[in-house]
Amino acid sequence: MAVDWIGFGYAAAIALGGFMGYKRKGSVMSLMAGLVFGGLSAYGAYNISHDSKDIKVSLLASGVLSLVMGMRYKKSGKLMPAGVMSGLSLLMVFRLLLLIMV
Repeated sequence: MAVDWIGFGYAAAIALGGFMGYKRKGSVMSLMAGLVFGGLSAYGAYNISHDSKDIKVSLLASGVLSLVMGMRYKKSGKLMPAGVMSGLSLLMVFRLLLLIMV
């Protein structure tokens, strides 16, 4: 049983990003979204740690986050935070799809 350190790190990055959005801009929505998606990603990483083929929760969370942040990046053109989170989420989606194929 291997621990999904990449998944837990991704979840922590999401939660930390939401917290930073709250601290810098006072955005409660960033805090809530960071905690919700970070929590879902952490739960997904926990599931993957127990069964490497159980990617449903992680794939849903990272897929939705990549779409939402990708649309925000396209609208604003700002690399930080929307572009970075969109890129990280897209990489996570590819990683999860590779996990299910192998």
